[in-house]
Amino acid sequence: MSSPEIASLSWGQMKVKGCSTTYKDCKVWPGGSRTWDWRETGTNHSPGVQPADLEEVIKKGVKTLVIGRGMSEALQVPPSTVDYLKKNGIDVLVLQTEKAVEEYNALAAQGVKVGGVFHSTC
Repeated sequence: MSSPEIASLSWGQMKVKGCSTTYKDCKVWPGGSRTWDWRETGTNHSPGVQPADLEEVIKKGVKTLVIGRGMSEALQVPPSTVDYLKKNGIDVLVLQTEKAVEEYNALAAQGVKVGGVFHSTC
């Protein structure tokens, strides 16, 4: 299964190719996507993305994970989260969301088993 292309991104809205849902924040992986609901893990801008936010995507067999920190990079990614991914043998890219979507789409187009978590506002 291939990773779905992110078809569009604007402030507070993301569309994934082949999915009718418009997301505010989303998780994507080979063969699927869904809303990234921060309330599930108690995520906030600080301290930011936690391993619990990423487990679902990692279990889908991704080799690379792209984290979009928001349009103004307000979402933090602690070193412990990056270490967690590396310990699991996963390459990680932490970028401003527009750049993260570009990188994710480029990797997906190359057939890389890539996943992502993207914050589409601040």
